[in-house]
Amino acid sequence: MYAIVEIAGQQFKVEKGRHIFTHRLEGDANAELVFDKVLLVDNEGAIKVGVPTVDGASVKGTILEHLKGDKVIVFKKKRRKTYQKSNGHRQSLTKVMINDIVG
Repeated sequence: MYAIVEIAGQQFKVEKGRHIFTHRLEGDANAELVFDKVLLVDNEGAIKVGVPTVDGASVKGTILEHLKGDKVIVFKKKRRKTYQKSNGHRQSLTKVMINDIVG
């Protein structure tokens, strides 16, 4: 059984017992979350597609930890103009364990 759910503006394919990395979510570690924007549910071949969401479907999860992603380096250069600029970014992420899919 899996579901397509929208979390923090992004769509994720989730299954029970797996973990996902999302953009930073509110809440402390070990906090319970319920995601209501379920777009599709597949229960061993019985597919329910929402218009835009599936009625009565939800995904329950637990926040495992808050962490930062890998560093991405942005380097800009214009040749023969003595212009160079370097910048780095690390995205704040939340690791979420999927506990149950209802629907």
